Amino acid sequence: MRALLRWPVPRSPTQTWSAGKFGIRNMTSPITSAVLYALTVSPAPTKPGPEDAAQKSHHVSSGFQNPWDSFTDLNFKVLGQMISRRFTGKANVPDTKPPTVPVQKPEFLPSRETSKLRATWLGHACYYVEFPSGLRVLFDPVFEDRCSPFSWLGPKRFTEAPCQIKDIPVIDAVVISHNHYDHLSHPTVTEIAKKHPNCHFFAPLGNKTWFHSSGIDNVTEMDWWDERDITLSPSAQKPTQVEAAGEAQSIAADIKARISCLPCQHMTARGPFDRCKTLWASFAVESGGKKVYFAGDTGYRAVPEQPEGAEDRKSEEKFPTCPAFKQVGEFRGPFDLGLIPIGAYGPRHIFSSVHADPHDAVKIFQDTKCGKALGMHWGTWVLTEEDVLEPPQKLKVALKAHDLAETGVFDVCDIGESREF
Repeated sequence: MRALLRWPVPRSPTQTWSAGKFGIRNMTSPITSAVLYALTVSPAPTKPGPEDAAQKSHHVSSGFQNPWDSFTDLNFKVLGQMISRRFTGKANVPDTKPPTVPVQKPEFLPSRETSKLRATWLGHACYYVEFPSGLRVLFDPVFEDRCSPFSWLGPKRFTEAPCQIKDIPVIDAVVISHNHYDHLSHPTVTEIAKKHPNCHFFAPLGNKTWFHSSGIDNVTEMDWWDERDITLSPSAQKPTQVEAAGEAQSIAADIKARISCLPCQHMTARGPFDRCKTLWASFAVESGGKKVYFAGDTGYRAVPEQPEGAEDRKSEEKFPTCPAFKQVGEFRGPFDLGLIPIGAYGPRHIFSSVHADPHDAVKIFQDTKCGKALGMHWGTWVLTEEDVLEPPQKLKVALKAHDLAETGVFDVCDIGESREF
């Protein structure tokens, strides 16, 4: 599968560049220089995996399932419970009045050159990651005001999107963890495909039909433990005034990456009749000597209801945990950076099967063997009952409980902020 991607050639130390309509303009020359990249997706060589991977126990006749006793199925009773809690006054109603989470305008790199891994949080579960190889990946992008099938109904942002799709200079790949509306948005992906027509989309099994019906053909769907190799090869280069003068010009090299689809504990649906018809997943991307783990949306263990106000983390240790994360760490880790959810967990007895709280997030961080981590899945929409600023506060408590530094290991960002690793 091939597509063409345009990006500037590497610049020399004495040259400066600025964005132009047709690429990046070399300010020492009036001629624009650009490289066309041909993108190829191919099967990766088989790597070892857990013994149970070949059994594909997550496949069932109706679609997919969580094959572990760490999961308790959610059903329509959950909606009833949430409504009942509202009417009886048991529910906490989060206060979204400003100030909440700071939002800043992102500063994306002006070229593909960077010696470090760089991750920018764009709200909720969306990260834009710039790899040292030059690869640029966008995870679970949703830029709409509401995460809903309707533009006029559903959870509304209480923090603004820090940028728009048109502000992102290049997107080589988009990774989608699953099809819930706060992770997969039709308006967002169709706009990405329009503004970045050579971008390639990666999603779990069962999603290709949806992308094709949305007019997007550059899509690869993957099962748990599947891997694909990506190669961006320079295929054409416009001549420059510098070349015409007989001076040497930098030659763009291939950009290589490997993407892995990995298990996590969640579920899917975009309507009342397609429950778990498509798969959910976490992902890993390796390029330029750096490895990133994107946990997507996931639970860690199922916790039953406890007395109101009680939270005994020690008592939870008797409940089974999802074994997939230790398998990910063993067979695909270690990772330089983990992007791990920390929000949308309250009440815990309702959401623990599908959404990690900060204590679960730290365990996922440790199980998957991430060197550093950044939090996500919070600070954008009110999806559950915890206060909007509670997740990062609880994360510090969880880190301390696990004898980890409260800062510098597993951090949270302002929306729009970039971190380097």
